[in-house]
Amino acid sequence: MSRFFDTIEYLQHGNERQRAAYQVLVKYEVVEKLAAFDPLLAGTIPIGVDVAQSDLDIICYWKSRTDFRQALLLHFSDCAGFRLRELPVRGQESIVANFRLDAFEVEVFGQNVPSREQHAYKHMLVEYKLLQKYGELFRKEVVRLKQQGVKTEPAFAQLLNLPGNPYDALLQLKPD
Repeated sequence: MSRFFDTIEYLQHGNERQRAAYQVLVKYEVVEKLAAFDPLLAGTIPIGVDVAQSDLDIICYWKSRTDFRQALLLHFSDCAGFRLRELPVRGQESIVANFRLDAFEVEVFGQNVPSREQHAYKHMLVEYKLLQKYGELFRKEVVRLKQQGVKTEPAFAQLLNLPGNPYDALLQLKPD
């Protein structure tokens, strides 16, 4: 199932926002420009629980922080609202670039952790399976909570009555 998200091709056949995301990513060759860093689109747009302010979350795996940083500067520093930060996330050195491409805010997040092992990707896979299991009414409830300002993982955890840290609790689930 995770192979489904290995490329952005599935977006072409998705909802209106997914198709628009595909067009922007192709127009600006985002995946190609980040190809050396195993880019994967993660977050809410791929699984259809996005809200108006949701961004395109692209996660990357870098072996050389310097090479990743230089690639971000080379390809995206001229984009509107470009901002680059280096910070620890869950104790892991991370680089985050934010910028705008047409109607989309974009966040490129990179760590020296393989893309498919990063928390954002793992969360998305669990959430996708939960959406498949619980259906359209459940999806609409997630979106409703998000529209009220609840973050994605806490929204899922709230609807499923998961105790404790929602980010950790979701990773413990093994939905069918």
